[in-house]
Amino acid sequence: MGDLDDLKKPQFALDAPGRPGIAPTWSSSAKDAVGCSLGLSRLWFTTGFGILNEVYYPRVDLPQIRDLGFIVADGRGFWSEVKRLENYTVNFVAPGVAALEICHEHPRYTLRLRISPDPRRDVLAIEVRLDGDAQLRPYVLLAPRLGATGHGNRATVGRHRGRCVLLAGQGPFALALAAVDEDQRDAFSAASAGYVGHSDGWQDFARNGALTWRYPSAGPGNVALTGELPRRAVLALGFGSSMSAAATLAISSLLQPFDMLLQHQVADWEAWQARRSERFAVPLDLPDSLRRQLQVSAMVLRTHLDKTYPGAMVASLSVPWGDTGEERGGYHLVWPRDLVECAGALLALGAEEEARDTLRYLIASQHEGGHWSQNQWLGGKPFWSGVQLDETAFPVLLAAAIDERGGLGGIEVGAMVGQALGFIALQGPVTQQDRWEENSGINSFTLATCIAALVAGSDFVAEDARQWVLALADYWNDRLESWAVARNTELADRLGVPAYHVRTAPAEVLQQGAAALRRPLPVRNREDGLILPADEHISTDFLQLVRFGLRLADDPLILDSLAVVDHLLKVDTPAGPVWRRYNGDGYGEHDDGRAYDGTGRGRPWPLLTGERGHYALAAGQDPLPWLETMAGLANATGLIPEQVWDGPDVPARRLVFGRPTGAAMPLVWAHAEFTKLMVSRHLGAPFDRPRAVWARYKGQRPRIQRAFWSQMAPIGTLQPGLGLVILLPAPALIHWGVDGWQDTQDLISVDSGLGFQVAELDVRPLRPGQRLDFTFRWQVSSAWVGCDYHVRVETD
Repeated sequence: MGDLDDLKKPQFALDAPGRPGIAPTWSSSAKDAVGCSLGLSRLWFTTGFGILNEVYYPRVDLPQIRDLGFIVADGRGFWSEVKRLENYTVNFVAPGVAALEICHEHPRYTLRLRISPDPRRDVLAIEVRLDGDAQLRPYVLLAPRLGATGHGNRATVGRHRGRCVLLAGQGPFALALAAVDEDQRDAFSAASAGYVGHSDGWQDFARNGALTWRYPSAGPGNVALTGELPRRAVLALGFGSSMSAAATLAISSLLQPFDMLLQHQVADWEAWQARRSERFAVPLDLPDSLRRQLQVSAMVLRTHLDKTYPGAMVASLSVPWGDTGEERGGYHLVWPRDLVECAGALLALGAEEEARDTLRYLIASQHEGGHWSQNQWLGGKPFWSGVQLDETAFPVLLAAAIDERGGLGGIEVGAMVGQALGFIALQGPVTQQDRWEENSGINSFTLATCIAALVAGSDFVAEDARQWVLALADYWNDRLESWAVARNTELADRLGVPAYHVRTAPAEVLQQGAAALRRPLPVRNREDGLILPADEHISTDFLQLVRFGLRLADDPLILDSLAVVDHLLKVDTPAGPVWRRYNGDGYGEHDDGRAYDGTGRGRPWPLLTGERGHYALAAGQDPLPWLETMAGLANATGLIPEQVWDGPDVPARRLVFGRPTGAAMPLVWAHAEFTKLMVSRHLGAPFDRPRAVWARYKGQRPRIQRAFWSQMAPIGTLQPGLGLVILLPAPALIHWGVDGWQDTQDLISVDSGLGFQVAELDVRPLRPGQRLDFTFRWQVSSAWVGCDYHVRVETD
């Protein structure tokens, strides 16, 4: 054991055998709880199976450990790893407060842990109390993952100013684990470093029944640290830019009673919850279980906000099926859709400042072309490269929602909105990916969100531009049923309905009409490579049409589509009904319980129960049963999972019907959906239904005057009596005629004010069956596009 100043000397390198250790993984995504401080501390913690799991520092997208657990042993052969007992309870120390008390029970002992961040330091504190057999001692096991990886870490048992400290470092990150007894004296009596799977502390106990190894260091590789503690101790896990910095923070935090640190944490969170309650008072008729769930959901939402990038929020402090690999991203990434859904929930709770921060963050991370990345690291670097039109629309809706409440606070959103609407106009209505990040085409959820953004965003653009975005929104709204509804199919006949909304219509539907719905589309993430015709792809996505006020809840086509969805996707669990995303979904465990590995079978999503609750509210029903179902699907501490198991129980894999799977938990979007449904129930209408959209449509199809053609949406027909607007990305001269280039004319496009050009052709006099012919020449290059286009006037 060496002083920190000596740790770079050669004798402290590679002391433990087994380099580099086994392949690293993350911990299970089945979290018991998540939390953070509301103070200066820049760390976020998770727990699972009664021990500490990933801790994130200094940003919410950077996990720095896999886990920190405990072994209880007598030094003479008996040893017990507490997380494998699975006989424990977890409770928040106070309602809605991100600090925990965990109690593990064994016939020979009781191990109690209290966990809280230090609100003023980058330190997580853990109080350890072991009772029972006096011969037993607790041992801590720490698995570093510095820099968000298990590769290349270095671990050291060192001394800092005379105290034993367990240390690890890699690149710009370091951690230190220090411990004190009840008198704040150095508490580690023995310690060792090692390589996971070969020379770590767990292997020592497994082979020798005691901590017998004293390796001073290990690395680089997948390393771990182990230390012996007294029966009463407090641990401090500190993070910094060097081992010395981390050790200084950890030891500083220990030089105060744990209760003082905890009281500060409790006071901060209770004050935040009180401010939230002032803005949204929980209805008196609400059951206590739902009151508690709302407190937990509010805490989960607030916990996932970053501090370096205020307003940024990751989708989950978990890695789905994380204990099966070491995927770099997990769900600790920013998805603009999830971010806006969650910011909207915070706004519903009255947390306007947090929502404004999210809007500022989104404006700062918008691409020059107007869209946002599919997902990204907090600093804005893209992780995946897809483009999803709903993720371009949602930031516009957030701006509108904040503005409706008079909360913009001086944020100028016009430029952001204009760029986003321009991108939607040029790229829509076809999206490269739907909200489930899998299929391209015309998706009703995506299209409803884009239409809502065009309408709500029109208030932020100039009058000349407003007429074009509103006309485009009206046109897309009018064509919804023509593009994304299947009629008189075998499935419809079997279920006794004339028609229903499909999940995604191929882009060819714009040219070919209903015939394109017979085109085969792949179902993603399937081991068998399933391919179905587009008119057999069914999802719940059309419910967004009702939620955003484009269609009424009692629209016959909506009701028929509900019958199809409930037949194919609904699963009745002990907690209530839950729905799968779509038929044939492959994103979930295999039928035998094996983790998703690129293929599997999709399971029901609790957030879809919340979406169904919003539909019920729009239909005039009390959504209380759906709220109770969502709360019933949560784990014991109130975390709502991404998915729940819908197959026979698989005890060996801890899969129980109607209970959380190994997918993400918590899914912050699910907590947002629960929260918004709670507030929506109080309001009597969906909280996130834009006022401008409801005022314009009130659930009815609009009467339209224009159709729109673009290179991304080259429609093949238009209704009689409509004008045709050619929408282009750059100035152009449109050369057009009728029925084989008769009566040709030229028209120069004009600037819409939103980054695209428009040219309205007066084709209203054309009769059914007549054909419009046109091409265009780019004004800047004087080059013709090199293609003739045709649009026929519909005959029925």
